[in-house]
Amino acid sequence: MKLHVLPVSANSHGVLAIVKALGLEDKGLEIVDAMGKTRTEEFIAMNPCHCCPTLEFGGDKGAIWESCACMRTLCQLFEGGEKYYPKDPIMRGKIDLVCDWKNTSLYPPFYHIAYVMFGVAVDEAKAKEDFKKLCDEHFPVLLDTFLKDTKFCYSDTPTIADLGVAPLFTLIKGRPKFWAAVPEGVKEYHARVIEAFPEADEYFKMLDGFATGFKGDGADAEP
Repeated sequence: MKLHVLPVSANSHGVLAIVKALGLEDKGLEIVDAMGKTRTEEFIAMNPCHCCPTLEFGGDKGAIWESCACMRTLCQLFEGGEKYYPKDPIMRGKIDLVCDWKNTSLYPPFYHIAYVMFGVAVDEAKAKEDFKKLCDEHFPVLLDTFLKDTKFCYSDTPTIADLGVAPLFTLIKGRPKFWAAVPEGVKEYHARVIEAFPEADEYFKMLDGFATGFKGDGADAEP
């Protein structure tokens, strides 16, 4: 089994954290750096959406992608995974809810806010509009619903839901004035999740350094 990742990508970090926390490299899983390889014929034959993370099963079993799908699968395949994706159906439903919310609601605003760091042309006015949407709509859902009575999303211990959500917030650090405007509760939650997975610290620090070191267009923009 191989996990194809982009090491600096927040979307790869949750899956990498699960791999490290469960010691899956010692159980035969290989981490593959896919930087510069996702548009090759070989990769597209495996994953026509040419994205990472991609979990390749080997043989005729194919592959899956999307970070939450990869985390769910690894947690169900390997011993100890229930710690991060509990078997209780109601709890799983809540975790799945957060993962789906991340993909459909939380993540889209990050495009114009963060992807300027990766050389993508973005709309600065849209970045400000989308950051306001994060602050007005999405951060309140996180703080007042998912974290209302618990340290992590619907849980007092971290799950794959938190690994889907929290690493994204590091991207905002590429615009320091935006990061300064992020609610303290969101920053504290972000720090709790990162600190809960020290085995993946090299990846978290890689993105943090990349974001805080960004000096290009938009880095000094006001939110």
